[in-house]
Amino acid sequence: MRDLHLSLNQTQRVRLEAALHELQSLVPAAASAAAVTVADTIPVNQEDNILKGHGTSGQDGEVVATLCGMVERVNKLVYVRTLRARYKPEVGDIIVGRVIEIAPKRWRLEINFSQDAVLMLSSMNLPDGIQRRRTAVDELNMRSIFEENDVICAEVRGFQLDGSLHLQARSEKYGKLERGQLLMVPPYLVKRKKQHFHHLAQYDVDLILGCNGFIWVGEHVVVGEKTKTTEDQQKSGDDAENFTPLETRKHICRLANAVRVLSALGFTLTVELIIETAEASVTANVEVNNMLGAEFYVQMAEREAKRRVDLLRKKNGAR
Repeated sequence: MRDLHLSLNQTQRVRLEAALHELQSLVPAAASAAAVTVADTIPVNQEDNILKGHGTSGQDGEVVATLCGMVERVNKLVYVRTLRARYKPEVGDIIVGRVIEIAPKRWRLEINFSQDAVLMLSSMNLPDGIQRRRTAVDELNMRSIFEENDVICAEVRGFQLDGSLHLQARSEKYGKLERGQLLMVPPYLVKRKKQHFHHLAQYDVDLILGCNGFIWVGEHVVVGEKTKTTEDQQKSGDDAENFTPLETRKHICRLANAVRVLSALGFTLTVELIIETAEASVTANVEVNNMLGAEFYVQMAEREAKRRVDLLRKKNGAR
């Protein structure tokens, strides 16, 4: 759990500590054994000629952890995977970033990595949607596509020689994100899955869980009509097209606050848990602005503890 700085009364404090203690007791024994802190001994079989990887060191014939985290084993390699660390990208990751600089034939993005990411002009779809070679005119019009502080969704293509990331946005589902909120959470709370784009039809909202810990909650945009809508807005200049309904704004804010609550409590962020948290606030008649209050944090911790206890009972009953 992350450190919570909430104004809790005595009753709320006792309830929150009880819920967190219950959650801690439900952690599987195998996971507890795999967690190490600095100077902890990692049990290994010396006859296997193991390889000491990142976060480990040899001392007096034993393998000792030099970082806090989880022990991972890949064949003979033993290393420690830190939990609270900066984003470690992999090829194919879906990420959300913010443009910080426009350079020749490329945009530089902040993506919560040790270095900036690079999106080349040749690695993205042009607004007209036509696949062709990029010209000098396209390079001059780069600012009309993305400018500073724009939020972009892209995919990790690979690494450059200097260690920075090379991104691509060749599909229509990637590109500029508008009419929503950008949230920043610890990257370890977002697990890599097959699907990171989610359309929440009941709210008419798009949810993008970036592997880098940047999460986007915004108004739903039809992928096939995204480019067409942008061109129509530029031609007509009608401000009505940029208007987001009040009800949709409330849904965006409610889902965004659900993400903030779950992140502060240290829960792994999944689309199912985010929806459940938002619906729980509606059921409890909690206003959007009150979701960040101390009482709702306590309720969500108690709710998650109860849910995990019920799952454990069902699993034991099935056996």
